[in-house]
Amino acid sequence: MKANNSGASSDDEYSRYLLDRIKKLEDANNQLKERLERIEREGQYYEDMRTRYESEIRKLRSELEKLRAPPLIIGTVVEIIDDKQMVVRSSTGPRFVVNYSHFIDQKEVFPGAQVGLNQQSLAVVSVLSAAKDPSVYGMEVIESPEATYGMIGGLDEQIEEITEIVELPLTEPERFERIGVIPPKGVLLVGEPGTGKTLLAKAVANRTSATFIRVVGSELVQKYIGEGARMVRELFKLAKEKAPSILFIDEIDAIAARRIEDGTSGEREVQRTMMQLLAEIDGFEQRGEVRIIGATNRPDILDPALLRPGRFDRIIEVPVPDENGRKEILKIHAASMKLKQDVKLDNLAKLTENATGADIKAISIEAGMFAARNKKKAIGMEEFERAIKKVKESKQWDYLTEKEAGVMFA
Repeated sequence: MKANNSGASSDDEYSRYLLDRIKKLEDANNQLKERLERIEREGQYYEDMRTRYESEIRKLRSELEKLRAPPLIIGTVVEIIDDKQMVVRSSTGPRFVVNYSHFIDQKEVFPGAQVGLNQQSLAVVSVLSAAKDPSVYGMEVIESPEATYGMIGGLDEQIEEITEIVELPLTEPERFERIGVIPPKGVLLVGEPGTGKTLLAKAVANRTSATFIRVVGSELVQKYIGEGARMVRELFKLAKEKAPSILFIDEIDAIAARRIEDGTSGEREVQRTMMQLLAEIDGFEQRGEVRIIGATNRPDILDPALLRPGRFDRIIEVPVPDENGRKEILKIHAASMKLKQDVKLDNLAKLTENATGADIKAISIEAGMFAARNKKKAIGMEEFERAIKKVKESKQWDYLTEKEAGVMFA
């Protein structure tokens, strides 16, 4: 009986030993699996890194080959002979019949296009984008001006005229198409400095959601022969690319003065620039999406060729504001200012006789500066009196003091 018990005990111990052994082997197996999975993950990571580094090495080698490659000669396509050859004029002058790569899109190759030529074979290997003068893009280009008609005072008639000439052809061209009328191509704003010509052009651009391109005439006068004409061409090309657009040429008399023969090369270059301007204006469709606005305070010196029908058809005079106009301008500037009760806009409008819109804006700013300097909470009539005197010092228009204008206030 004791022998049987000892045999059973021995079997139990052996079973426990086997179970423990199996568990240890399973644990060891699980550890090996985890290690294998970790190694596989690490292997995949290193494989990705290797692929990435190989791609980077290929890019660097390709870039190195480009840097080692000889420079290309710039040429201009003169004529396309067939799908394999074309006539190209190199930058040095002579013309060549050359081959071009079949990888080049034939739609990009046309007479006048700039291409890159191999130095040895002169084969066309690339098509260059059209060169554009950075100074043209450095001009004032506003996608949508913030100026509105509500910011303009005393120019109701001028706003109505520029609306029908510039705004309606862009926003409602069907009006003119329905009755068969061709709207004026260009409009010339004439008036003293500071009367609101630029503001008027920006406001109409805002109403039409057109791109506003502003250039001063003197910026088109260049030192070297042909540069001014080239800038005019690129300026009008930019206006077409940004269409619908309004091209505003301020101080246009700088390049469009009456032609005289004084024998100087500078005067002849200005005349070349003006002739290019006339040619570009003639090339525009009157019902197109580009409107041209010029501005000057010297209409008496403009060349007659600029004012003939088909170019600047309509001349809009922007006068110095009258008393009602000055009051409207004062209301616009006073809307955001804190004024004392003694400030009467009617009185200020009488005090600022012969002042332009720019003068009135300067007066409003100076009055606010006087009040801020004295730590006042509001602007009074005293500050406006001092501002009028200060602005008058640099202007040629007369003003009245409140004492002198006492009769006018009655």
